[in-house]
Amino acid sequence: MWLLDRLLRAVVREGPLVVVDHDGTQRSYGAGDQPLTIRLTAPRTAWRIASDPALGAGEAYMDGELLVDPPHDIRDLVLLFMRNARQRSGAMSPPNPLRRLADRIAWRLDQFNPRTRIGRKVRHHYDLTRQFYELFLDEDRQYTMAYWADRDGTLEQAQRDKKALIAAKLHLPAKGAEGLRVLDIGCGWGGLGLFLNRHYGCEVLGVSLAPDQVRFANERAAAAGVADKVRFELIDYRDVQGRFDRITSVGMIEHVGAGNFGEYFAKTFDLLADDGVMLTHTIGRTSGPGRTDAWTRKHVFPGGYIPALSELVEACERTGWQAADLEVLRFHYALTLHEWYRRTTAHRAEIVALYDERLFRMWQFYLAGAEQTFRLGGMVNFHLQTVKRQAVLPMTRDYIAAEAARLIAAEPAPDWHLSMAAE
Repeated sequence: MWLLDRLLRAVVREGPLVVVDHDGTQRSYGAGDQPLTIRLTAPRTAWRIASDPALGAGEAYMDGELLVDPPHDIRDLVLLFMRNARQRSGAMSPPNPLRRLADRIAWRLDQFNPRTRIGRKVRHHYDLTRQFYELFLDEDRQYTMAYWADRDGTLEQAQRDKKALIAAKLHLPAKGAEGLRVLDIGCGWGGLGLFLNRHYGCEVLGVSLAPDQVRFANERAAAAGVADKVRFELIDYRDVQGRFDRITSVGMIEHVGAGNFGEYFAKTFDLLADDGVMLTHTIGRTSGPGRTDAWTRKHVFPGGYIPALSELVEACERTGWQAADLEVLRFHYALTLHEWYRRTTAHRAEIVALYDERLFRMWQFYLAGAEQTFRLGGMVNFHLQTVKRQAVLPMTRDYIAAEAARLIAAEPAPDWHLSMAAE
């Protein structure tokens, strides 16, 4: 316990945090009025956390060795710790220099994403059962940031508004788009592709490396009677052939790896028509380049990396793109993750029945930690609109808001009862 005690005394100023060790020993850290109490249930837990905080704390919670006393939960603990640690650089790094070196080497190896490995890494996360994702996502199964034009609105409404915003930035013609081809890289469960076809009549090819997503997306297209216009394929984006008038990439570039942004932008440049438009929607760092933490790359997104804006811009410049528009979307993902966390926690029994308590706890820890990185300013979302020719877009951004409003007005109202069912 001595090493964890030393770490917490150095980090926790705002609290109080009360730690009850496995033998009943109790210690308090930080000042405040409402104590948050955690319990360590095994003799090894304190050392497990202190020797490698970024990995050990999450795994201890997953294994039931770290418990949070009501009325608080793991989200409150993550918020408390991140609020304290964000001003102390390196607080989550292993104290042992050999461990830090090993972590850097492991991260470099994790970023190696050839075709033979990338599919397995994607399936690690996205091929959990449909029933699992349906418990916390919106009705359209959008598994990326929602756009909260109304902070008091529902997740369903915010995800509808996100699709409308992305569609507006593609600058598809309201009439006469039937002959245009759209490529949706990382198509998820097909919601965006179906949205684009519904409003514009365009042809859509969605690609993904998650087999169940592709199967379900094609089922949705068939059920909607548009399988001849909207299709989804299990293929690496690097193997796509042909020319497309528009390209969307929503929440996909985070999976290509830190050294592969140039390859991504070079391939999409070749795929886009000369008068086309591409919209890349991605999580982004508010600081410079960094590393994916050990817990996330081991348990949630192996091979994943969140880019800094400088990395995206440099890759665009090297591959011939012209940046047409950049929007930084702040706090929208924090609200989205909070709602996913709320719905996940409300469906604990169903998730444990589908998998087990450990996966439920892993998902809680993932959502809570991700939310706080957006809430406290470490992460945002970028909308990077790129073109080959500047003249393909209007002079001002007014067309974006106007078209998004038109699409929202034309779209059926969200199914409010689904929001209530998640309570």
